[in-house]
Amino acid sequence: MTTFQLKEICHKQRLVEGLANRLERNSLISLILRFRSAEEHLLIRRHHDDGFERIGSILQQHWKNQRLREAMIRVPARITLYKGVRTGQNDRYLIQSDEIWLNTSNVFLVNGNGELCGIMNILKDEKRQGYYYLSRDEDSDLLEKSNRDYRLLFLRKQDSDYFYHVYYDDRPMLPLNFQAACVPVSELVIRDTETTEAVLAIDFGTSNTTAGAYLDDEYVSKPERSIHSSVQINSINYVSFPQRKGQEWAEVLPTAVRVLDCSNSQHIVYSYGEEALGDHEFGGTRASVFRGIKRWINNYKVKEEIIDSQGNTAIVDRTEIIGGFLRYVIGTAEQQFKCRFKILHFTAPAKLQTQFIEMFKHVLPEYTIIEDQSLDEGLAVLYNTLADQMDRGTFADGEEYQALVMDCGGGTTDLSSCRFRIEDGRIAYKLDIHTNYENGDMNFGGNNLTYRIMQFMKVVFADYYATEGRYSDTDIDNLIGIPGGDLYRHVDEFGIDVVYEKLERRYLEAGQILPTAFKNYESATREEYQRVLNNFHLLWGAAENMKKEFFHRTGILRSKFETERSAVVETDLNIEVMDQWLISIVENGRFRDEYHLPGVVFNIREIHHLLKADIYNIVRKFLDEFYHKGTLQNYSIIKLTGQSCRIDLFREALKEFIPGKSIEFKQKAEERQKTPELKMSCLKGAIRYLNSKKMGMIDPHIIHEDPVVPYTISSLTHAGLEKNLIEGLNGKKTSGFISRPSHVSEIEFNLTSMDGKQRGRYLYHNQPEAYEMKSYEEIAVKFGRFILQDDTDSIRNGESKFFVFAGEQRWGFVVVPVARKNEQLHLGPKKFFPFELETSELDFFDGSK
Repeated sequence: MTTFQLKEICHKQRLVEGLANRLERNSLISLILRFRSAEEHLLIRRHHDDGFERIGSILQQHWKNQRLREAMIRVPARITLYKGVRTGQNDRYLIQSDEIWLNTSNVFLVNGNGELCGIMNILKDEKRQGYYYLSRDEDSDLLEKSNRDYRLLFLRKQDSDYFYHVYYDDRPMLPLNFQAACVPVSELVIRDTETTEAVLAIDFGTSNTTAGAYLDDEYVSKPERSIHSSVQINSINYVSFPQRKGQEWAEVLPTAVRVLDCSNSQHIVYSYGEEALGDHEFGGTRASVFRGIKRWINNYKVKEEIIDSQGNTAIVDRTEIIGGFLRYVIGTAEQQFKCRFKILHFTAPAKLQTQFIEMFKHVLPEYTIIEDQSLDEGLAVLYNTLADQMDRGTFADGEEYQALVMDCGGGTTDLSSCRFRIEDGRIAYKLDIHTNYENGDMNFGGNNLTYRIMQFMKVVFADYYATEGRYSDTDIDNLIGIPGGDLYRHVDEFGIDVVYEKLERRYLEAGQILPTAFKNYESATREEYQRVLNNFHLLWGAAENMKKEFFHRTGILRSKFETERSAVVETDLNIEVMDQWLISIVENGRFRDEYHLPGVVFNIREIHHLLKADIYNIVRKFLDEFYHKGTLQNYSIIKLTGQSCRIDLFREALKEFIPGKSIEFKQKAEERQKTPELKMSCLKGAIRYLNSKKMGMIDPHIIHEDPVVPYTISSLTHAGLEKNLIEGLNGKKTSGFISRPSHVSEIEFNLTSMDGKQRGRYLYHNQPEAYEMKSYEEIAVKFGRFILQDDTDSIRNGESKFFVFAGEQRWGFVVVPVARKNEQLHLGPKKFFPFELETSELDFFDGSK
């Protein structure tokens, strides 16, 4: 935290010493920790060479003379520990005690001879007084001895800290006569962790990630069947991840990575998921936080400069960040399922599936990544529906169906089509599936909707604080002055920008009062930068939570902010508890703190009107051409999936193009379920497909048709005339070429979208010395589909033709040069260019919003 945030705690908790005296930052931290009776807990987690032996030696020296303290500490009768797999809260090894000296600390596993067998921790349960749970990291030491009369050795804090320094410091420590409580364990088993043949499926999302596996009764030789095991045998098991304090575990992990400590560049410490987001959406710290790492697909080999909260910096590969996040997901799965996975299946967008598989193989070389049998996201969602039909027997045997799948996730939206036929064969269901990527938007998803709510919220708050509560000009009908019934027609006639023109202008004006674009403050003082950073993440978190409450709870019509939840519960009102509200307002060129919450109530009607045009525009972008061609009626299934599609506005917008009964929009009836069904359908479909294929229940035949390219690739001739080499959705040209002298050093290609806007510029760096002499027959083996003999026969000496084509199941285009030297053909290096450039990606967390 920054100094002004620490001062804010002193102000709220009325710590007079912190307010009256000009204390520096470390003194403020010490004061607050004393006030909360909190101290730093030194826990042995990360393995350190020789540390285990040093502690074991000290225990052996003092064991016979050790006075063991009597204590009322209740431990589980049976504990099973797995080597190489961490133990955590969801293992439910609870320890109960009312001993006042017992706290979060290190715990030693010893046997009857006082030999050290393992090092663990006990962590305080935030929900219940006097409860703790056992924890240990996967790489912490765990040894089996001949004497297996196991007991747990509980330490006082000062003794626990002493052994921490013994473990990590190579220098000798002063001797210690420690006191400990020794509690026997009725049955403690140490097991080696088996490697399973089961496949771990991972849905790596822009905003959230999920994982799971089908586990039969033979996935390991001895499945854990105790009450502490969460594994359901012969069933799909989803991986649960820790949520924020006081909340239950859930099957969704936010795709977020935070740098905790980079002082040692050889051992950088990260946190993931909810821990990376923190209590205030990771505001109030300079530590690097990465969201949307899925967008790095085309640039995952570049380096990132990172910084931790103490100001330490380091340079790391993006592959390290992605790999660390995915290994955390895999490690959590191994902890819960008590096995080691070696085979992984990743779902990916259809247009980028090949690139994603290549990235996962590069990032996780120690694992086997399923390639040939992998399902893209749209097909996995569709198979989940097909599996339901096969289970119920509701399909027409041998009849061909057509389906459209719209997947709107946190950061992207994709549209895929599919033709499929199910035949009830003699020994298995025969599936004939032809799938095709139709369209997509890499820059529209749930984050766009959160940002739109944040814009409205920022305008309202800025006006509220600037005019002391008189916010008459921030009514949604003033900001978007188009009646709800005319919004669709207005978007059709004038486009989306006109609808939000006034809101965008007011948002920029509000930035003068309530700034959130922290990138503009990189040259300002550290405190000013922190204030603006905190503003952004506070508003973003509030907007995200409001979106979730409005669209996940059908009974909520209004939302407001309070310091604590009211005793009087109004069924239609959501109270967003903000117990540490602090926002920075600019007044007369200087920042001031605002501690009181704005007396503003947001209602669902405003949010519906705010988001209606955005959602209709993306649906219109995808379906307008189908509608005008009259082909929508051919699709018997229109399926919505992804967390964002649970918003009813998607269904409402789709009704402008198709009958409502055709839309498959399943959602569980529970009001506040932990994980939306729409988010899990992709992962569930992939797991069901892998298991059905493994069990021989299906005989699939899947054909991925070449995706339709919504772009035009062009280049300029020597006369300055533009020549289209690949034409997009409305054209049929998927390849072309342009000629240059063989000595040319670079050639430029332009990417243009269907709306005529230039989206990218690419340079192919020609290397004449890298060309290899080839006959046309040799060239045709690799590129005969795109490079025709008539086109190579016309190449003259000293000329190079640069052939450009799409396809190869890669979302981009390929450049292959062919030259003629001394009447012989020469083939140049092939170069792949992705359509989606990182520079064109919309990043809401780069500090520009």
